[in-house]
Amino acid sequence: MLRHSLAAATRPRWRQLPVPSRRHESSYNPLSWISKTFSPAPAEDPKESEKAPEKATAVPPPSEPSSIFAALPTPEEAQPTRSRPRGVAPSAKPQVSNIPTPFHKESTAPFVISHRKLNKLGRQIAGKPIDYAILQMQFSEKRAGSKIKDLLVSAKQKAVQRRRMDSPTLVVAEAWVNKGAKRSRKMVAQGRGHRSVRTKPASSLTVVLKEGKTMEQLKAEARKRKLARIVSAAVTREDKPLRNTGPMWAW
Repeated sequence: MLRHSLAAATRPRWRQLPVPSRRHESSYNPLSWISKTFSPAPAEDPKESEKAPEKATAVPPPSEPSSIFAALPTPEEAQPTRSRPRGVAPSAKPQVSNIPTPFHKESTAPFVISHRKLNKLGRQIAGKPIDYAILQMQFSEKRAGSKIKDLLVSAKQKAVQRRRMDSPTLVVAEAWVNKGAKRSRKMVAQGRGHRSVRTKPASSLTVVLKEGKTMEQLKAEARKRKLARIVSAAVTREDKPLRNTGPMWAW
């Protein structure tokens, strides 16, 4: 007992104060405070309202909202003012004009082929009518002929449906090749202990369709041009002057 009393006397003053227990700290309940603060106001007694009719006629002072949800605005008040005229839907899309577009461009995705090989197919269809170009790719022996044919068929459908272009007069006005990323790098053994890297190039083809002349019109113009080049006494009369004529009688 003496030892405990001496130890208590030698303790600092802040250690001698009573330590509050955790029971008192945990007695606070936030739910009770919320229910007391935001509880609805009690209903008025009808007898008191009859006794004081003058107070009822007076303008009541602005009272606090009975709950936190009463202060929120209604959907009609929260709706912003309309800046668009009435009768127009907010999600109305702009009308698509029926004015034909002068051209339509379509391209393939890059696939594994050399740009030199693909450029030959591009030169084969450039300047030709779309139906003639599709026919050429249908019977082509090249491996990429099927992809180019699918490209031309898709471009023709989109040009007619979306661009309002005339199908019989569609012509492949332009065709060019773009290089793609090289891939599939592989080490290949060579003679005398050497090695090299094998890569597979990729490229894509782009075509531009425009309205032009059909195949029949081109054939008719070519025939007319060839007939105009024929010079014969039986067909036409030569009325061209002679130039750089040599001596006829030189003996």
